[in-house]
Amino acid sequence: MLIREILTLKSDTIYSIEPTDSVESAVAKLVSLGVGSLVVLKNGEMVGLLTERDVMQSMVKQGCDLKNAQVSTLMVTEPVVAGADDSVDYARDVMTKSHISHLPIFEKDKLLGIISFHDVARACLKEAKFENSLLKRYIKHWPE
Repeated sequence: MLIREILTLKSDTIYSIEPTDSVESAVAKLVSLGVGSLVVLKNGEMVGLLTERDVMQSMVKQGCDLKNAQVSTLMVTEPVVAGADDSVDYARDVMTKSHISHLPIFEKDKLLGIISFHDVARACLKEAKFENSLLKRYIKHWPE
């Protein structure tokens, strides 16, 4: 299964924020949208990624007072990314090894969307169920 297939099941909306926006507004946006990450855009181009985890880690490092801090001080400026034609197995492996929960997906220089580890897990389960049903059908019709 390719990452492209996961993207077809998701909304094509990319939630974003500006690097100069406050962390307070970023957190409010994460909560109101019910998402775990925001793409940081400057002049329409991705310059970083901000996740819930980035905010939490920065709170520990900076003493919880991030209300007036800018998103640019917390965001990951060079996030791990994948291509739309990469496999879901690749996404799972890179997300696990990198300890990340959100993966920006590109096609050439165009950001297509963000997939979460939840999206990857759901795709892997769907694929496993399909393979399982094929195996059961094969065993059921096993020649004697």
